[in-house]
Amino acid sequence: MKVPRTTAHALPTTAPGSRVRLQGWVHRRRELATVSFLVLRDRTGLAQAVFAPGTPLPPEETPVEVVGTATANAQAPGGVEVTSPVVTALGDPADTPAVELWRPRLDTGLPTLLDHAATTWRHPRQRAVWELAAASLHGFRSTLDASGFTEVHTPKLVESATESGANVFEVDYFGRPAYLAQSPQFYKQVLVGVFERVYEVGPVFRAEPHDTVRHLAQYVSLDVELGFVEDHVEVIACLRDTVAGMVEAVHERAGRAVELLGLDVPVVPEVVPTLHFREALALIGAPEDEPDLAPEHERALGAWGREEHGSDFVVVHGYPTAHRAFYSHPDPENPRWSRSFDLLFRGLELVSGAQRLHRYDDYVAALAARGYPLAPYASYVEAFRRGIPPHGGFAIGLERWVARLTGAANIREVTLFPRDLHRLAP
Repeated sequence: MKVPRTTAHALPTTAPGSRVRLQGWVHRRRELATVSFLVLRDRTGLAQAVFAPGTPLPPEETPVEVVGTATANAQAPGGVEVTSPVVTALGDPADTPAVELWRPRLDTGLPTLLDHAATTWRHPRQRAVWELAAASLHGFRSTLDASGFTEVHTPKLVESATESGANVFEVDYFGRPAYLAQSPQFYKQVLVGVFERVYEVGPVFRAEPHDTVRHLAQYVSLDVELGFVEDHVEVIACLRDTVAGMVEAVHERAGRAVELLGLDVPVVPEVVPTLHFREALALIGAPEDEPDLAPEHERALGAWGREEHGSDFVVVHGYPTAHRAFYSHPDPENPRWSRSFDLLFRGLELVSGAQRLHRYDDYVAALAARGYPLAPYASYVEAFRRGIPPHGGFAIGLERWVARLTGAANIREVTLFPRDLHRLAP
């Protein structure tokens, strides 16, 4: 009978003297005068096998199987190694990778890291970055599932831009123009009329010519929309609970990644420090007629949150209605300000959201006020003639979240295969 597979993480719990079978990649070979070592890497960690000197071993990054005896050795990873092993290659001998993945850190420039992403993501510290992302996704979903939300998936080929005048990727759709979706915004609003509470995890596309450390042409958006809300404050409360659920999942499911990367995982306060846009401008000494927060404003507000409230998070709400999306609900008491908000995380905008308009006539008026033609939005706006309740929502950029969590200098460092002005491969 074939010996069951043992993972590297489970090897230290294996009874000494028992037969084990490991599968993974050759992480490193070390040949000494009296002994040779093969360090195997699998999805859970590293394990060591001991061979007689001069034993031919497959090159680094070759997938292999090692069968042998579990033997206690305090010097081995986890205190147990494999002795009397037999190694079998499970693929062709691997070519030498562009970087030495056995080193504790990848000491290489970002272009090399991205050009060879299919290999460089194998490095334990790189893997740990995406383990944070995967744990965050689990927390996002489980928190919303527990609150009665339904996961949906909406089209990524659409007939019009979500924002009039915004840069979009145009494609040929059977002889007529279509666009890659900038957001599932329109569909998730319409689906509030079906499920009341919806969320989506999926790609969004922005053809904006940004060449900065915080922008991508394609990223993963975590979108949420909930119906029958009183105002945007209720939406902010949902956002706070969702982010708290993501943080909890990072602790529960990616603890080893947190430890390996030495992260300071944030604590989400029960009440996030909140400022009206007017108050935020006054606090940082910005002109009263600023239409939005600049990056330096966000950094200043992030520092205020830490110093005054011990919080990595700050909410700013009440942005000028004229400078937010046309579907943002104005404040009934002063329509100059909207019921929209941003969540700043460690001095950077992480989330945008708002209470939305939900009446047909309000949409017609809002489009007209901005000089937008009704025709491109007709199928979307028509839904509001048939009973969409008061609602609101938000969207979290996954890569931006992970970049702030890890302190990455460039969002591309935490993106599996980034797409930007210059990169369309690998």
